[in-house]
Amino acid sequence: MLKSETTPRPRRAARLLAALLLTAMPLLHAASVDLMPIPAKLAWTEGRLAVDGSLSVALKNHDDAQLRSTLTRALRRWEERTLLTFRRTDTAEFVLASDPSRAQLVIDCAAPAREIPMLGDDESYTLTVSAQQAVLSAPNTLGVLRGLETLLQLIQRDADGWFVPAVKIQDTPRFAWRGLMLDPCRHWMPMEVIKRNLDAMALVKLNVLHFHLTEDQGFRVESKTHPELHLQGSDGKFFTQDEIREIIRYAAERGIRVVPEFDMPGHATAWVVSHPELGSAPGPYVIERKWGIFDPVLDPTNEAVYKLLEDFLGEMAALFPDPYLHIGGDENNGKHWNANERIQQFIRDNDLENNEGIHAYFNRRVRDILIKHGKKMVGWDEILHPDLPQDAIVHSWRGREGLAAATAAGHATILSNGYYIDLCFPASDHYHNDPIPADSVLTPEQQKLVLGGEATMWAEWVTPETIDSRIWPRTAAIAERLWSPREVNDTRDMYRRLGYISRRLEEAGLNHERNRPAMIRRLAGDRATAEQIAALSLFIDLIEPVKEYHRGQHHHEHTQHTPLGRLADCARPESFVVREFSYRVGDFLSAPANARAELAADLEQQLTAWLDAAQVVTDFLKASPAELRAGAPVATNLHEVSGVGLAALDAINAGTKHPASWRTAQLATLEKAAKEHDALLLPMLGAIRELVNAASAP
Repeated sequence: MLKSETTPRPRRAARLLAALLLTAMPLLHAASVDLMPIPAKLAWTEGRLAVDGSLSVALKNHDDAQLRSTLTRALRRWEERTLLTFRRTDTAEFVLASDPSRAQLVIDCAAPAREIPMLGDDESYTLTVSAQQAVLSAPNTLGVLRGLETLLQLIQRDADGWFVPAVKIQDTPRFAWRGLMLDPCRHWMPMEVIKRNLDAMALVKLNVLHFHLTEDQGFRVESKTHPELHLQGSDGKFFTQDEIREIIRYAAERGIRVVPEFDMPGHATAWVVSHPELGSAPGPYVIERKWGIFDPVLDPTNEAVYKLLEDFLGEMAALFPDPYLHIGGDENNGKHWNANERIQQFIRDNDLENNEGIHAYFNRRVRDILIKHGKKMVGWDEILHPDLPQDAIVHSWRGREGLAAATAAGHATILSNGYYIDLCFPASDHYHNDPIPADSVLTPEQQKLVLGGEATMWAEWVTPETIDSRIWPRTAAIAERLWSPREVNDTRDMYRRLGYISRRLEEAGLNHERNRPAMIRRLAGDRATAEQIAALSLFIDLIEPVKEYHRGQHHHEHTQHTPLGRLADCARPESFVVREFSYRVGDFLSAPANARAELAADLEQQLTAWLDAAQVVTDFLKASPAELRAGAPVATNLHEVSGVGLAALDAINAGTKHPASWRTAQLATLEKAAKEHDALLLPMLGAIRELVNAASAP
């Protein structure tokens, strides 16, 4: 009989409740002040500026509607967080002080920003807070916007009320291109998803929305010149041009550029659904419902392709004001080109050598269209070719070698390799993925060509309900890497601050935590007990979805229409509970024997609660429908792993050592638990392994 089966139910439920409380505790450290991203220069000074409902605001120098709108949004967020009510009038959202010297908050803005932000705009600001006044100074309203986000994070409270600590900040971003790519093609993402993620981007000072709008699974933008594209290629789910204008306006108000992507010549199924004659193989074509690299590709030898692109890209160039337009250009497997003798003859007749040559030919033709309409070309790193026009930006996703090759050829670059947040890697992996690391092999001139980077949220395995949980809060770590100095790289401190930024994101309306309890209740069903739901919640806090592209190996039957609400969808990409547990294990093992008692008690409480929850969840899942039952082996493994951890902890506390044979047996148990089931894995195995090694003879 398993240990937990003999535990009285009230005591077991109490331990589950305690474990759920411990789940939240690591994310909050009330004694410290935390910012993300960390400013370029920061110095704490003596004092604090008290904040109450009498807050007075003054504007110096420049004053316009954009500045007032930015300030209004900031004050409303402070009100919602503090429950204070700032002064306002019937005609104004806030009261301006006539004398800046007497105001508590002074916004000193030298000039307006552009109506639509552009690459290279000045985003710098200074912020000085004393016991009497906070002064935010910036060369333009864009800098004010960035500085207000810092100020919004600074406010905190104690027994005496709300306040901002005294500080001096001089801040400017390290990289000019700091982006997030959203993909509404694989799974449709409506307007509210885009807007709330724009709010989150502004909060962590990201400044580019890379909008991936065409794909094998959907054509997501309205075309008035060729309406058949979106009408036949989208299942009726697309952004109208008015909605696109609204997104651009909404983004611009938050200092964010919108760069559209129309993927070509590959990933082209949605193009050729309505225009099979433009494909490189005979149609008909239908929208793809699964994921992968598909064969359909536009025919570079067909002049009708360029006629349609002339119409469409000209229309999109007028719709999207940013100078840059992304053409994709990735993952063309070449099968349809290879099978088309006419295309192969075109390659021979024009000395293009191979498929890479005709791809470069296509890119030059597209680039000429873009230049005609005032746009600059961006493409994934497959577009890199000796014939690639010098002004094209290469977006590197396959590796640092591609970034180095692009800069060596004189091309500006953007890094996304290492920032694929859809692959569910931990925030630390992204955090230490620097576009220009200290040991970079790039020359100083090549380094100047690295514009920055982008997190990429491909949407094969997300829906509007789950997408926020895959982006946030981990993308805040990427935002810091792209904004803050390279020397800001303390991983443990990053995780500590990530807990704070997660709360700020919730306050801004993000659903990365909000949706999970409802999803768990839905999974559990109407007849689940409170104890079962509590145990299932703890279990989900302790598991992670599989990494890289392994999910498709487990759920290969899934299509675009399959609901995504399984255990893997509820689990966070990274278990911050397990991360904190791992840190505590390290602290425990490195502490002197006479200083271990409190840490040992904490670890024992957690492991016992895990063991209890695992038994409850195992029994529950085994009696559930197949979609849930598939996760039962993971719960069983968690039970065994928790028992191993407790046995190791007991030996360490007693000062004894298990024999080597015990160690071998326990490591075998951990190895078995490492096997993936139902697209799930247990992330605490490394920490348990450390306990086993410490508890056994060499």
